[in-house]
Amino acid sequence: MGAGVELRSAVVTDRAARDTNEDSAWAADGLYVVADGMGGHEAGEVASRVAIESVSVLAGAEPTLDDAGDVLREAHRRVRDLPAGGDRRPGTTLTGVVVTSRDGEPCWLVLNVGDSRTYRMVGGVLEQLTRDHSEVAELVAEGLLAVEDAAFHPRRHVVTRVLGGGSPSVEPDLWLFPVSQGDRMVVCSDGLTDVLTDARIQAVLRVRTDVRDAAERLVREALAAGAQDNVTVVVVDALAVTRTGVTDAAGR
Repeated sequence: MGAGVELRSAVVTDRAARDTNEDSAWAADGLYVVADGMGGHEAGEVASRVAIESVSVLAGAEPTLDDAGDVLREAHRRVRDLPAGGDRRPGTTLTGVVVTSRDGEPCWLVLNVGDSRTYRMVGGVLEQLTRDHSEVAELVAEGLLAVEDAAFHPRRHVVTRVLGGGSPSVEPDLWLFPVSQGDRMVVCSDGLTDVLTDARIQAVLRVRTDVRDAAERLVREALAAGAQDNVTVVVVDALAVTRTGVTDAAGR
């Protein structure tokens, strides 16, 4: 059985105050992901590009959770094999969604490694779907740091999980949930969330109904707010959903 979703998407990126843009993105064929590279010199740019190239095999493939996990672990291996560009080994975050199906039900498959973010907006309310893999996020989760202090913590950019880097393995966050008509997914690097609050991102998304207009506006506002890091934003709207699966009385 098949399932279909009519989508509209846009991606906008800017190097902001940096000399180069170490972000990479893919926004086509049911795959919408952003990678934010790190490693010094050009290593971060290469790491994010290699990660995106690796996960591009998920586009149009309707992968399972196991499929996506295998692809991300292969991406981790490929980034780890890159030569170091400085004192640090190349690494990259990666987050986003891929459209798949389960029992004829179209689903978003969310994937995340690192502190770039994936959001969902429904009915004008924005929700962060991913959990930041960072020292500060862990401190907040453990009740050792107040949420309002996290944005100013000196170690807020220290990530605890990446593709590549020094770890021999990686365990990505992966999960599925149904696509609903009207879903708006937003995938971004931390260059956006460093300078814009979730409330401001939500406000922009509410008034900018066109996906490209919304993505461009978010990047412009980040730059106006003094973004020091590369800023990349992908906006995806689910315009229509076709369900062909047969469910029982329990909805399975």
